[in-house]
Amino acid sequence: MFDKKTYQQRRNKLCKQVKSGLLLFLSNGESPMNYAANTFHYRQDSTFLYFFGLNFPGLAAIIDIDENRQTVFGNDLDMDDIIWMGPQPALKNRCLKIGVADAQPLANLSETLHNAVRLGRKIHFLPPYRSENALWLERLLGIRAEAVKNFASAEFVKAVIAQRSLKDPDEIKEIEAALTVTAAMYREAMAMAQPGAYEREIAGRIEGIALAGGGQLAFPAIVTIHGETLHNHYHGNRMQKGDLLIIDSGCETEAGYASDITRTMPVGGKFADRQQAVYETVLDMQRTALAMIRPGVSYRSVHLKACEVLVERFKDLGLMKGSRSEAVAAGAHALFFPHGLGHMLGLDVHDMEDLGENQVGYDEKTKRSPQFGLAYLRLAKKLEPGHVLTVEPGIYFIPALIDQWQAEKKSAAFINYAEVDKYRKFGGIRIEDNVLVIPQGGRVLGPPIPKEIAAVQKAVAGK
Repeated sequence: MFDKKTYQQRRNKLCKQVKSGLLLFLSNGESPMNYAANTFHYRQDSTFLYFFGLNFPGLAAIIDIDENRQTVFGNDLDMDDIIWMGPQPALKNRCLKIGVADAQPLANLSETLHNAVRLGRKIHFLPPYRSENALWLERLLGIRAEAVKNFASAEFVKAVIAQRSLKDPDEIKEIEAALTVTAAMYREAMAMAQPGAYEREIAGRIEGIALAGGGQLAFPAIVTIHGETLHNHYHGNRMQKGDLLIIDSGCETEAGYASDITRTMPVGGKFADRQQAVYETVLDMQRTALAMIRPGVSYRSVHLKACEVLVERFKDLGLMKGSRSEAVAAGAHALFFPHGLGHMLGLDVHDMEDLGENQVGYDEKTKRSPQFGLAYLRLAKKLEPGHVLTVEPGIYFIPALIDQWQAEKKSAAFINYAEVDKYRKFGGIRIEDNVLVIPQGGRVLGPPIPKEIAAVQKAVAGK
């Protein structure tokens, strides 16, 4: 939790952006694993955390902009709760720590909103991403749960994204704290990438390091020797010498801020020649992207430049041919790089995407492309100082996709399918870092995590 002045300033700024009406915030509830009393580790809604900093369930908050009143609604624990959970501070005392003087029982929330509706006042709320909150809004506002997203406040969404997109120094410290733990996770993982080990052994170890660091994983870890499947969460494979192991993972601090790092390593400690050539291609793509990051540059242009690097390097390897710019314009590179270059990062690993990916990564001047591959670019708009984003180029040989494109003779003017066939069992390579946009360019956050070939091989060798 930050100083109460931080939360007060955030809420005051939000009021100036939205200007009138009531702003309604709903906390997340507990989420059962398999029955009501057995719940997943609690995770508060990120926007609620950002503006109110209270990290427990059963809460709602209203900012009445017109009457300059801020209220948190919730219930203090009864004796049954205390028996199971221990004594907890009173809600009023917790609210004083975030600069809110008015704490009321949760039962008062409905009456407050009904009075506002009766008076014809505007109630702003954000689109719910949990079904229980959609049902809660139905009870509070009389809007059918399946239609409630259609009534979410575009003005509220825009104001939240504008504010949360620009990270302040305290937030950067939290992200770098997450990255410090993440670096330890990767040091351990690289040393464990040995023949005979199972993916699950590494997955379990890195999650343990995240927990020992005071947080938790920011998202379910990807630990796989089948990196051609982009989000592969199966951890049951036994690693063999010559495999490529992709780990895409990160941790989340106690305050909720995330890291998101990917590294690819050779099981047993040494890249084969073909693996090294493709790895260097991905590394060149990332180097090029990192050098381009600065305020005023669109992230789409950074993505496309990285794609041109792929084409040029693959021409040298005999996998592609023809004009680099024409190949990228045609989307030929997407056979090997079918996802976007990166996304925003903060309180969410894909920051604020619960508010709408197009609203976060695009704007009135930047529209999403329908082209395969480029359509998956989560962040395309111009960069600003204070943005924190991921830079994660990758190259994958996906047999099903190769078969489809080859049968359709898609981009045959740019792809040498006879050579591509030789890479069918290659797998995938991805390299990812987290970057803060500063006035002078981009700064890679956190301690160094090996990614140069010699450094990766040394780390896997345990040196």
